[in-house]
Amino acid sequence: MELLQEIKERLLKGGNITREEASTIAREADLDELCDVADAVCRHFQGTTVDSCSIVNARSGDCGEDCKWCAQASRHHTGCASYRFISMADTMEAARHNEKEGIRRFSLVTSGRTVSDKDLDKFCEIYKKLDEETDLYLCASMGLLSKEQLARLQKAGVRRYHCNMETSKEYFRTLCTTHTPEDKEKTINAARELGMDICSGGIIGMGETMEQRLDFAFELAELGVDSVPMNILDPIPGTPLESTPLISEEDIIRTAAMFRLILPQKSIRFAGGRMRLSQESMLRMMTGGVNGVLMGDMLTTVSNTIAQDRELFKNANLEF
Repeated sequence: MELLQEIKERLLKGGNITREEASTIAREADLDELCDVADAVCRHFQGTTVDSCSIVNARSGDCGEDCKWCAQASRHHTGCASYRFISMADTMEAARHNEKEGIRRFSLVTSGRTVSDKDLDKFCEIYKKLDEETDLYLCASMGLLSKEQLARLQKAGVRRYHCNMETSKEYFRTLCTTHTPEDKEKTINAARELGMDICSGGIIGMGETMEQRLDFAFELAELGVDSVPMNILDPIPGTPLESTPLISEEDIIRTAAMFRLILPQKSIRFAGGRMRLSQESMLRMMTGGVNGVLMGDMLTTVSNTIAQDRELFKNANLEF
Protein backbone atom coordinates (compact mmCIF):
# COMPACT_ATOMS: atom_id res chain seq x y z
CA MET A 1 0.00 0.00 0.00
CA GLU A 2 1.66 3.17 -1.20
CA LEU A 3 0.15 5.41 1.49
CA LEU A 4 1.36 3.08 4.22
CA GLN A 5 4.93 3.15 2.92
CA GLU A 6 4.81 6.95 2.65
CA ILE A 7 3.70 7.17 6.28
CA LYS A 8 6.45 4.77 7.35
CA GLU A 9 9.13 7.03 5.86
CA ARG A 10 7.51 10.10 7.43
CA LEU A 11 7.33 8.52 10.88
CA LEU A 12 10.93 7.34 10.75
CA LYS A 13 11.93 10.97 10.12
CA GLY A 14 9.97 12.14 13.19
CA GLY A 15 6.72 13.06 11.47
CA ASN A 16 3.14 12.10 12.25
CA ILE A 17 0.14 10.41 10.71
CA THR A 18 -3.10 12.35 10.22
CA ARG A 19 -6.47 11.24 11.54
CA GLU A 20 -7.78 10.78 7.99
CA GLU A 21 -4.76 8.70 6.97
CA ALA A 22 -5.15 6.53 10.06
CA SER A 23 -8.76 5.80 9.18
CA THR A 24 -7.84 4.81 5.63
CA ILE A 25 -4.99 2.53 6.71
CA ALA A 26 -6.98 0.86 9.49
CA ARG A 27 -9.72 0.10 6.99
CA GLU A 28 -7.73 -0.84 3.87
CA ALA A 29 -4.18 -1.95 4.69
CA ASP A 30 -3.12 -5.58 4.44
CA LEU A 31 -2.61 -6.81 7.99
CA ASP A 32 0.88 -8.25 7.51
CA GLU A 33 2.10 -5.18 5.66
CA LEU A 34 0.66 -2.97 8.40
CA CYS A 35 2.37 -5.02 11.10
CA ASP A 36 5.69 -5.00 9.26
CA VAL A 37 5.59 -1.21 9.00
CA ALA A 38 4.58 -0.89 12.65
CA ASP A 39 7.45 -3.21 13.63
CA ALA A 40 9.97 -1.15 11.66
CA VAL A 41 8.78 2.05 13.35
CA CYS A 42 8.77 0.39 16.75
CA ARG A 43 12.30 -0.99 16.51
CA HIS A 44 13.60 2.29 15.10
CA PHE A 45 12.45 4.22 18.18
CA GLN A 46 12.34 1.52 20.88
CA GLY A 47 15.12 -0.85 19.90
CA THR A 48 14.89 -4.59 20.54
CA THR A 49 14.68 -4.70 24.35
CA VAL A 50 11.29 -5.46 25.88
CA ASP A 51 10.02 -2.77 28.27
CA SER A 52 8.83 -5.04 31.07
CA CYS A 53 6.73 -4.22 34.13
CA SER A 54 4.68 -5.96 36.79
CA ILE A 55 1.95 -5.01 39.24
CA VAL A 56 0.62 -6.09 42.61
CA ASN A 57 -2.99 -5.63 43.69
CA ALA A 58 -2.40 -3.48 46.77
CA ARG A 59 -6.08 -2.90 47.57
CA SER A 60 -8.78 -5.07 46.07
CA GLY A 61 -12.53 -4.81 45.56
CA ASP A 62 -15.21 -2.70 47.28
CA CYS A 63 -14.93 0.07 44.67
CA GLY A 64 -17.81 2.54 44.64
CA GLU A 65 -17.37 3.55 40.98
CA ASP A 66 -19.63 2.14 38.26
CA CYS A 67 -17.19 1.27 35.45
CA LYS A 68 -19.08 -1.34 33.44
CA TRP A 69 -16.06 -3.54 32.72
CA CYS A 70 -14.67 -3.81 36.23
CA ALA A 71 -14.80 -6.87 38.51
CA GLN A 72 -13.84 -4.76 41.54
CA ALA A 73 -16.93 -2.52 41.53
CA SER A 74 -18.96 -3.43 44.62
CA ARG A 75 -22.26 -3.07 42.77
CA HIS A 76 -21.36 -5.79 40.24
CA HIS A 77 -21.21 -8.78 42.63
CA THR A 78 -18.48 -10.69 40.81
CA GLY A 79 -17.02 -12.52 43.79
CA CYS A 80 -13.82 -10.53 43.52
CA ALA A 81 -11.53 -10.79 46.56
CA SER A 82 -11.68 -7.75 48.84
CA TYR A 83 -8.98 -6.43 51.17
CA ARG A 84 -7.87 -2.97 52.23
CA PHE A 85 -4.08 -3.32 52.24
CA ILE A 86 -1.50 -5.71 50.95
CA SER A 87 1.07 -6.51 53.61
CA MET A 88 4.59 -5.17 53.49
CA ALA A 89 5.93 -8.74 53.49
CA ASP A 90 3.78 -9.82 50.52
CA THR A 91 4.75 -6.71 48.57
CA MET A 92 8.45 -7.15 49.15
CA GLU A 93 8.25 -10.84 48.25
CA ALA A 94 6.53 -10.02 44.94
CA ALA A 95 8.94 -7.18 44.19
CA ARG A 96 12.06 -9.25 44.88
CA HIS A 97 10.71 -12.12 42.78
CA ASN A 98 10.04 -9.82 39.84
CA GLU A 99 13.41 -8.13 40.16
CA LYS A 100 15.13 -11.53 40.25
CA GLU A 101 13.30 -12.49 37.06
CA GLY A 102 14.63 -9.37 35.33
CA ILE A 103 11.41 -7.35 35.22
CA ARG A 104 12.28 -3.66 35.23
CA ARG A 105 9.26 -1.80 36.60
CA PHE A 106 6.98 -2.50 39.56
CA SER A 107 3.71 -0.88 40.61
CA LEU A 108 1.18 -0.99 43.42
CA VAL A 109 -2.39 -0.78 42.08
CA THR A 110 -5.38 0.08 44.28
CA SER A 111 -9.09 -0.28 43.66
CA GLY A 112 -11.40 2.67 44.23
CA ARG A 113 -11.76 6.24 43.04
CA THR A 114 -8.85 7.52 45.11
CA VAL A 115 -6.75 6.89 48.23
CA SER A 116 -7.19 8.77 51.50
CA ASP A 117 -4.25 10.62 53.02
CA LYS A 118 -4.20 8.14 55.91
CA ASP A 119 -4.08 5.14 53.56
CA LEU A 120 -1.50 6.87 51.40
CA ASP A 121 0.79 7.02 54.45
CA LYS A 122 0.90 3.22 54.52
CA PHE A 123 1.51 2.91 50.81
CA CYS A 124 4.31 5.49 50.99
CA GLU A 125 5.96 3.40 53.69
CA ILE A 126 5.94 0.43 51.30
CA TYR A 127 7.37 2.53 48.48
CA LYS A 128 10.16 3.86 50.68
CA LYS A 129 11.20 0.31 51.52
CA LEU A 130 10.99 -0.73 47.87
CA ASP A 131 13.13 2.26 46.91
CA GLU A 132 15.72 1.44 49.56
CA GLU A 133 15.93 -2.31 49.03
CA THR A 134 15.40 -2.86 45.29
CA ASP A 135 16.60 -1.36 42.03
CA LEU A 136 13.13 -1.50 40.49
CA TYR A 137 11.70 1.50 38.65
CA LEU A 138 8.69 2.30 40.83
CA CYS A 139 5.25 3.17 39.48
CA ALA A 140 1.90 3.77 41.17
CA SER A 141 -1.75 3.43 40.14
CA MET A 142 -4.03 4.81 42.83
CA GLY A 143 -6.85 6.58 41.08
CA LEU A 144 -7.66 10.27 41.10
CA LEU A 145 -5.02 11.80 43.36
CA SER A 146 -4.28 15.46 44.09
CA LYS A 147 -0.97 17.05 43.20
CA GLU A 148 -0.03 17.06 46.87
CA GLN A 149 -0.68 13.33 47.16
CA LEU A 150 1.29 12.64 44.01
CA ALA A 151 4.19 14.64 45.41
CA ARG A 152 4.19 12.40 48.49
CA LEU A 153 4.42 9.32 46.30
CA GLN A 154 7.20 10.90 44.32
CA LYS A 155 9.14 11.66 47.50
CA ALA A 156 8.71 8.01 48.52
CA GLY A 157 10.39 6.88 45.28
CA VAL A 158 7.61 6.69 42.67
CA ARG A 159 8.77 7.86 39.25
CA ARG A 160 5.82 7.02 37.01
CA TYR A 161 2.09 7.45 37.62
CA HIS A 162 -0.50 5.28 35.92
CA CYS A 163 -4.06 6.42 35.24
CA ASN A 164 -5.83 4.72 32.34
CA MET A 165 -8.07 6.89 30.18
CA GLU A 166 -9.58 3.48 29.23
CA THR A 167 -11.16 4.41 25.87
CA SER A 168 -12.07 7.46 23.81
CA LYS A 169 -13.69 10.31 25.70
CA GLU A 170 -16.86 9.90 23.69
CA TYR A 171 -17.21 6.21 24.46
CA PHE A 172 -16.05 6.41 28.08
CA ARG A 173 -19.14 8.43 29.00
CA THR A 174 -21.31 5.43 28.02
CA LEU A 175 -19.33 3.09 30.31
CA CYS A 176 -18.89 5.12 33.50
CA THR A 177 -20.92 7.87 35.16
CA THR A 178 -19.14 8.28 38.50
CA HIS A 179 -16.07 10.04 37.10
CA THR A 180 -15.10 11.65 33.81
CA PRO A 181 -12.18 11.73 31.36
CA GLU A 182 -11.55 15.27 32.58
CA ASP A 183 -11.12 13.97 36.15
CA LYS A 184 -8.45 11.59 34.88
CA GLU A 185 -6.72 14.30 32.87
CA LYS A 186 -6.51 16.50 35.95
CA THR A 187 -4.57 13.80 37.81
CA ILE A 188 -2.37 13.06 34.79
CA ASN A 189 -1.52 16.72 34.28
CA ALA A 190 -0.69 17.12 37.97
CA ALA A 191 1.68 14.15 37.82
CA ARG A 192 3.37 15.55 34.73
CA GLU A 193 3.81 18.95 36.36
CA LEU A 194 5.76 17.19 39.11
CA GLY A 195 8.05 15.64 36.51
CA MET A 196 6.64 12.12 36.75
CA ASP A 197 6.38 9.86 33.71
CA ILE A 198 2.83 9.08 32.62
CA CYS A 199 1.39 5.65 31.86
CA SER A 200 -2.12 5.72 30.40
CA GLY A 201 -3.89 3.36 28.05
CA GLY A 202 -7.02 1.32 28.31
CA ILE A 203 -9.15 -1.59 27.19
CA ILE A 204 -10.19 -2.55 23.69
CA GLY A 205 -13.12 -4.79 22.87
CA MET A 206 -15.71 -3.07 25.09
CA GLY A 207 -18.08 -2.57 22.17
CA GLU A 208 -16.30 0.43 20.68
CA THR A 209 -15.64 0.81 16.95
CA MET A 210 -12.24 0.91 15.28
CA GLU A 211 -12.80 4.62 14.63
CA GLN A 212 -13.30 5.18 18.36
CA ARG A 213 -10.07 3.29 19.03
CA LEU A 214 -8.27 5.58 16.63
CA ASP A 215 -9.80 8.59 18.38
CA PHE A 216 -8.52 7.15 21.64
CA ALA A 217 -4.97 6.79 20.32
CA PHE A 218 -4.93 10.38 19.06
CA GLU A 219 -6.26 11.59 22.42
CA LEU A 220 -3.41 9.78 24.18
CA ALA A 221 -0.94 11.39 21.77
CA GLU A 222 -2.37 14.82 22.54
CA LEU A 223 -2.19 14.07 26.25
CA GLY A 224 1.52 13.35 25.87
CA VAL A 225 1.67 10.03 27.72
CA ASP A 226 4.93 8.04 27.88
CA SER A 227 3.58 4.51 28.10
CA VAL A 228 0.38 3.00 26.71
CA PRO A 229 -0.85 -0.28 28.24
CA MET A 230 -3.26 -2.08 25.93
CA ASN A 231 -5.70 -4.46 27.60
CA ILE A 232 -8.19 -6.73 25.87
CA LEU A 233 -11.57 -7.01 27.54
CA ASP A 234 -12.07 -10.26 29.41
CA PRO A 235 -15.88 -10.18 29.91
CA ILE A 236 -16.33 -11.00 33.58
CA PRO A 237 -19.58 -12.60 34.80
CA GLY A 238 -21.47 -10.21 37.01
CA THR A 239 -20.36 -7.07 35.17
CA PRO A 240 -22.59 -5.19 32.70
CA LEU A 241 -20.19 -6.17 29.89
CA GLU A 242 -20.32 -9.90 30.68
CA SER A 243 -22.08 -10.69 27.39
CA THR A 244 -19.95 -8.46 25.17
CA PRO A 245 -18.88 -10.38 22.03
CA LEU A 246 -15.15 -11.07 21.95
CA ILE A 247 -13.16 -8.86 19.63
CA SER A 248 -11.40 -10.84 16.89
CA GLU A 249 -7.68 -11.58 17.07
CA GLU A 250 -7.19 -9.79 13.75
CA ASP A 251 -8.84 -6.65 15.15
CA ILE A 252 -6.58 -6.81 18.21
CA ILE A 253 -3.45 -7.11 16.07
CA ARG A 254 -4.60 -4.33 13.73
CA THR A 255 -5.42 -2.04 16.66
CA ALA A 256 -1.97 -2.50 18.21
CA ALA A 257 -0.27 -1.72 14.91
CA MET A 258 -2.39 1.40 14.45
CA PHE A 259 -1.51 2.59 17.95
CA ARG A 260 2.17 2.31 16.98
CA LEU A 261 1.66 4.48 13.91
CA ILE A 262 -0.26 7.09 15.90
CA LEU A 263 2.14 6.96 18.87
CA PRO A 264 5.42 6.12 17.08
CA GLN A 265 7.83 7.06 19.86
CA LYS A 266 5.86 5.84 22.87
CA SER A 267 6.07 2.56 24.73
CA ILE A 268 3.08 0.41 23.78
CA ARG A 269 2.56 -2.28 26.39
CA PHE A 270 0.70 -5.57 25.96
CA ALA A 271 -1.27 -5.97 29.21
CA GLY A 272 -4.37 -7.87 30.36
CA GLY A 273 -6.39 -10.27 28.23
CA ARG A 274 -3.50 -11.99 26.50
CA MET A 275 -4.36 -15.49 27.66
CA ARG A 276 -7.14 -15.96 25.12
CA LEU A 277 -4.88 -15.17 22.14
CA SER A 278 -3.08 -17.77 20.10
CA GLN A 279 0.70 -17.91 20.23
CA GLU A 280 0.75 -16.78 16.60
CA SER A 281 -1.30 -13.68 17.40
CA MET A 282 0.84 -12.75 20.39
CA LEU A 283 3.98 -13.16 18.28
CA ARG A 284 2.51 -11.02 15.51
CA MET A 285 1.78 -8.26 18.04
CA MET A 286 5.34 -8.41 19.40
CA THR A 287 6.53 -8.06 15.80
CA GLY A 288 3.80 -5.61 14.90
CA GLY A 289 4.32 -2.49 16.99
CA VAL A 290 4.26 -3.64 20.63
CA ASN A 291 7.49 -3.18 22.61
CA GLY A 292 6.37 -3.56 26.24
CA VAL A 293 4.69 -6.25 28.30
CA LEU A 294 2.94 -6.29 31.66
CA MET A 295 4.12 -9.59 33.09
CA GLY A 296 2.86 -11.91 35.82
CA ASP A 297 -0.65 -12.03 37.31
CA MET A 298 -3.07 -9.22 36.46
CA LEU A 299 -5.53 -7.62 38.87
CA THR A 300 -8.43 -10.06 38.62
CA THR A 301 -7.32 -12.35 35.77
CA VAL A 302 -4.24 -14.51 35.17
CA SER A 303 -1.70 -13.75 32.46
CA ASN A 304 1.05 -15.72 30.78
CA THR A 305 3.82 -17.03 32.99
CA ILE A 306 7.19 -15.32 32.92
CA ALA A 307 8.69 -18.44 31.31
CA GLN A 308 6.09 -18.31 28.53
CA ASP A 309 6.83 -14.64 27.95
CA ARG A 310 10.57 -15.33 27.74
CA GLU A 311 9.88 -17.83 24.97
CA LEU A 312 7.63 -15.32 23.21
CA PHE A 313 10.35 -12.65 23.30
CA LYS A 314 12.92 -15.11 21.98
CA ASN A 315 10.67 -16.01 19.04
CA ALA A 316 10.15 -12.31 18.30
CA ASN A 317 13.95 -11.68 18.32
CA LEU A 318 13.54 -9.36 21.29
CA GLU A 319 15.86 -9.07 24.28
CA PHE A 320 14.63 -9.27 27.87
